[in-house]
Formats: sequence, C-alpha cells, structure tokens
Amino acid sequence: MSTGSSGSLFPGPPLLPDAPLAERMRPRSLAEIVGQRHLVGEDGFLHRLINGRQLSSLILWGPPGSGKTTLARLLARAFDAELFSLSAVSSGVKDVREMVERARRLRAAGQRSLLFIDEIHRFHKGQQDALLPHLEDGTITLVGATTENPAHTVIAPLVSRCRVLVLEPLAADEIVALLERALSDRERGLGQLPIRVVPEIVRAIAEEAEGDARRALTSLELAVSIARSRAPEGGLKAPLIVDAADARQAAQQRLLRADRQGDVHYDLASAFIKSMRGSDPDAAVYYLMRMIESGEDPRFAARRMIIFAAEDIGLADPHALPLAVSAAQAFERLGLPEGSLPLAEAALYLATAPKSNSVILARDHAAERVRQTGSLAIPSPLLDASAPSSRVLGRGRGYRYPHAEPGHHAAVDYLPDELAGERYYDPSDQGREREVAERLDRWRKAVARGRKNV
Repeated sequence: MSTGSSGSLFPGPPLLPDAPLAERMRPRSLAEIVGQRHLVGEDGFLHRLINGRQLSSLILWGPPGSGKTTLARLLARAFDAELFSLSAVSSGVKDVREMVERARRLRAAGQRSLLFIDEIHRFHKGQQDALLPHLEDGTITLVGATTENPAHTVIAPLVSRCRVLVLEPLAADEIVALLERALSDRERGLGQLPIRVVPEIVRAIAEEAEGDARRALTSLELAVSIARSRAPEGGLKAPLIVDAADARQAAQQRLLRADRQGDVHYDLASAFIKSMRGSDPDAAVYYLMRMIESGEDPRFAARRMIIFAAEDIGLADPHALPLAVSAAQAFERLGLPEGSLPLAEAALYLATAPKSNSVILARDHAAERVRQTGSLAIPSPLLDASAPSSRVLGRGRGYRYPHAEPGHHAAVDYLPDELAGERYYDPSDQGREREVAERLDRWRKAVARGRKNV
C-alpha cells in the first residue's frame, strides 16, 4: 500500500536510480503518453475532463501495459489530489476503510483525494460493496484498473457510479516511439550509455511485446544489459551495438520467466485436482493454500472444485456438488483471509468423498449419440399434451403415470424407438451409487421384459 503526494512532479514515491526502465519512463504528463488518443488527445475524454476541472470516478479497462496506472497518477496530479493506491491482490476492507478515513480528513481540510485500486476485479462483492456509500457521498473519487470486463467482474452498483474507459493495446509504431524515447532520454532512460540499438532491433522488440509497453521496455532494458556484459573492462572507444542475438536472448529470458509462472499456475492446478481425485486430503489442502498464498485468484480454485464435484464424484456423493457451490458462494461473501476456510473445507470433503466419473461418461456418451443420430422423433406418450388441441391430436396418448404403478415405476423405455435399450449411465460401485446401481438394474430388467413382450 502506497500513498502519493500531490506536491511532487509525479504522484508517488521518488524514483530510485535502479528502478526498472519501465517505471523510470512513465509519462509525466498527458502530452508524454503515446497511444490512447481517444482518451488523452485534444478531443479525448480525459483531456476534456481535466480542462473542465470535474473529476469523476472511473474504471479503466485494458490489457497489461496499456497505461492504466499512469493515467491514475496523472489524474491525481492534474487535480492536485492526494493519491491513495491499493492493490486488490493484497488489500482488504480494512485497508479501504483506512483510506476512506484519511480521505475524509483531507476533505474536511479542503484537500481532494483519489483512491486508485489496481486489479479491482479481484475485490470480492463485499469489498466492492464497502466502496459504494463513500462514492455516493463524495468522500472518495475512485479510479479502478482492471484487465477483465467490468460488466462481468465488478458489481453493477459500482459500475453504475463510474465511467468505464476502455484502453487499447499499443500499436507497434507507438511502442517503437516509446523505445526510441527511452534510448535517447539521458535523465531517466538509457541515453547516457555508450549503447546503440539499430532500428530493426527496436522494431522487433516492439512487435514481440504485442501491445504491452511495460513488456517492451523490460525487454529493451534486458537486451542492453546483455550487450553491456560484452564490454571490455577498459571501456568502449565506440558505442556498443545491441544486435539480434542480444534481443533474442533478452526475449528468451523474459519468456522463460513468464513460462515458468504459467507452468506453476497449471502445475499447481493439476496437482490440486489430482490430489483430490487420488483421495489425498493432505495434499489437496496443501496445493489449495499454495495457490492462494502465491496470489492465485481463489475463485479459480472454487470453480475447479465445482467442476471436480460433478466430474469425479458425481452421484457417488450427491452432496459434493452443492457443498462446492456453497463454498464458492461463501468465499464471495467473506473474501480473504476468512474465505479460505470454506474453500479448505470443500477441498477436504471432496478429497475424502467416494469417487465416480459416471456422470461425465454418461454425458459424453449421450452427446455423441445425439451428434450421430440427430433429432429423432420423441415417442408420442412423452409429447406435451397440456393443451386440449394437443390431446385431440393424440399427443401424450398412452403415457403411464409412474406414481400410479407398483413401486412408483412404469416399465417403459423413454428413449426414441431407434435408441431403445441403449445405456448411457453406468453407476459405479462407490458410495451412494452402489444403491442406485441395484435399483436401476431392477428397473432396466423390468423394461427389457416389457420390451420382449411387445
């Protein structure tokens, strides 16, 4: 959690000389921003907002490296507002309340404040709800940043109180301009170094970044660092040229780090699911908490448990699915850290429940037969006959009401005639399905006997 000061050139703590290049090169004014002309151009919304001196709450929706954090800082500076920054990954309702209280004191002293929440989509419903009354009474002005569609990830009352601004990924030419600025800037960039990067390499780095300015500047900084490592100890007589090999190595090092992070995400998810499937509650709760502690969105784990309950437990324990759904709903109400308790409870329950994959097998088998056979005629007794005209046409004629039959079961095959006798659901011998299998076997034999007598 960091607090910026409106008295400095750029809201936020002073930059250190060893700060990453992407941080050092953050635009200090709207004029320095490359891209997003629909927002910061002369006719852009933010340009008009600043000129009109009317600061309103905003949600900035755009991909990584498109300038969301930079715009929040520039807005605070433009309106001489105290900037409070929170990350939804590591902050909770308590942090929001502290910021609101500070904003209230500033307001009483005639000072404006702006609350910036990065990754606001990671706030659960209760945390987002906590913002509403303070936006309503004007205590805080909110700028939320998100990489996900706020219509799906931010509660409707909060979206209705904010203007949603869409940021676009930067074009390759725009990123080239940013990289050239970093190479020539002697104060904040790389202009003081005896290094030269040929235009072809600058263009390649820009295109590889896929619209992400931060990613491009990080790759450039790494390529320059690799080139400098080749410099002789006595210094250079001529500028050292960053070549294609340096750029490839920089991109590879950056991609390796990203790939490892991606692998960790999928590897942890795989280990979590396989531990539950293997009925190991200790490993299941370990991998669950490892995901949560590493910053993974707990909603991801909750969704995986709901899928797991239907796919790997199914009717062997029909309580598994509603319990998994309840755990996900409980997390939405509680958030972290308390919300990890119902998630852990669900993981332990699912790991120790009897296992059966009969539901997914039945679904897949039935879906395949539908694709193979198309829209077969539904047997006449099963057709809707609620309207008098339908009964006149004979729809529903011959239907046998199960509750009027012995044992509340009518020995009837309900599938289309072409599929009569086919089986898609094969209960396992696990948990409750053992009892289901016995009952279903009796019913199916009765249907088969009736079919033979026809």
